[in-house]
Amino acid sequence: MLIRDASEPGDAAACVAIYAPYVRETAITFEWDPPSVDEMAARIAASRRTHAWLVAEEDGHVLGYAYGGPFKARAAYRWSCEVSVYVEQGRRRTGAGRALYEELFTRLTARGYLTAAAGVTLPNDASEALHKALGFEPVGTYRRIGWKHDTWHDVTWSQRHLSTPQTPPPTPT
Repeated sequence: MLIRDASEPGDAAACVAIYAPYVRETAITFEWDPPSVDEMAARIAASRRTHAWLVAEEDGHVLGYAYGGPFKARAAYRWSCEVSVYVEQGRRRTGAGRALYEELFTRLTARGYLTAAAGVTLPNDASEALHKALGFEPVGTYRRIGWKHDTWHDVTWSQRHLSTPQTPPPTPT
């Protein structure tokens, strides 16, 4: 398996193909409609400018992706980021998510980010186990925060330190 930087035009369609079933069939994401290829390309470009967007590829086939983005827009949050990982539904629990996240954390740390936060819609045993295995610690749960597929869903948040904070911290690049 090869983990590499995503390219906006080249990988956008593969990322949409991976993401669309999660959007249509699950509450793992709160989007109701899958993004277009152009929208996904714009998301990849935006993430790569400030954080990172990676894909996992095997024999030329993209089977998953992970990315980082801003945690919040306010300046005091600039050392923190939100992360997500998606793997083809038939490829979950194969190590692809872990490999993507581990490389993503390396890239984010190199850019100066200190903390990664992740939200997981409940229930999602696979995602909860992955985040726990990678050192994320639970910080709270929003109850009945999202309505999708005719029911309310909780979202649990966890965080992981990427590196030891400095005082004052240098601005991420």
